[in-house]
Amino acid sequence: MDRDAPLIFLIAGEPSGDLIASRLMVALKRQTGGRVRFAGIGGPLMAEQGLESLFPFSELSLVGFLEVVPHVPRMLGRIRATARTARRLRPAAFVSVDVPEFALRVARRLSGAGFPLVHYVAPTVWAYRPGRAREVARYLDHVLCLFPFEPPYFEAEGLDASFVGHPLVEEPIESADGPGFRRRHGIEPGQRVIAALPGSRASELRRHQPVFGATVRALARRIEGLHVLVPTLPQHRAAVAAETASWSAPVTVIDGKAEKYAAFAASDAALTVSGTATLELALAAVPMIVCYRVNPLTAAIARRVLLVQHIAMPNIIAERRAAPEFVQSECAPRRLVPAMEELLLDAGRRQEQIESFGEIAARLGRGGPPPSERAAQAILNLAERRADHARRPAAS
Repeated sequence: MDRDAPLIFLIAGEPSGDLIASRLMVALKRQTGGRVRFAGIGGPLMAEQGLESLFPFSELSLVGFLEVVPHVPRMLGRIRATARTARRLRPAAFVSVDVPEFALRVARRLSGAGFPLVHYVAPTVWAYRPGRAREVARYLDHVLCLFPFEPPYFEAEGLDASFVGHPLVEEPIESADGPGFRRRHGIEPGQRVIAALPGSRASELRRHQPVFGATVRALARRIEGLHVLVPTLPQHRAAVAAETASWSAPVTVIDGKAEKYAAFAASDAALTVSGTATLELALAAVPMIVCYRVNPLTAAIARRVLLVQHIAMPNIIAERRAAPEFVQSECAPRRLVPAMEELLLDAGRRQEQIESFGEIAARLGRGGPPPSERAAQAILNLAERRADHARRPAAS
């Protein structure tokens, strides 16, 4: 190992952060010709790129939940130890990826340590708690943003920020084989197909599956030959298959990222809850209806603290309702059935959404350098500027 190569100290604490950070590591290697070293905390994908994690990154998934209370002393110890290690190693740059509850506490302890502090995946100050932008500006040196509207929130507080693009644009969504998926699952080329995504968490499935089931049953009576595709996670597949067996239409339950993207490519429209799936569907150019339900208390709190007018990220990015939204009592078959029927039968309405999604994809970074490459370049530039500053002789 080249001990003179710059060291990048990384923190990631969830599978999504592990993926983003591993791609960043690949990009850093490419841009430095392999002359880069890594230390910090990460998962299996980061380990494949050469990171030896200080401790299992799965511990960080506890942060932010009520269940962590018994683990608080250990977590505070992890924060202190991680900051001590970073100070001792004196990296060319410290880069935390998401997990703000842990990573930003480490970064705060590293303020003034002499190396740049970068956070990748900006805190959602545009959605709630805008004061966090001023707070993180006190100790961070740079924020790498996934959405084009985010940098001004931090720049207004004197914190440098760069839009690098959303990691989903690096996924093989555009190249998914819809006709091949239909052939594999016995779906005729002209048959109408909808993707149904009632959620990825068990609580979301409990709230939304009955609504989705009633909606599909009503649609099946109105639209002949309707076929439903339900992407889910492996741990939910058996339960989802049992639930959807009563949906009165042929249902294909699948799991795995590649199958999910192929299912999107095979779909004419989608009924989805709000979440990352809305961005995936937009990038796949699948017209959609978006809905969501939470318990009434959570909804009341959300109405008081949320700063955004829309719940679906494509709509937030577009700054208009590119896809219809139905929230709380509106997330019901009486509203979803006619909306889905119109979307399936009105080619003009579908085309409107598809054109909007093309604009949204461009705003997310599609068509430009991959987000991981942009992020790597920003980090290397920042590290080089800090190194140049340190090499300058002090004014006499």
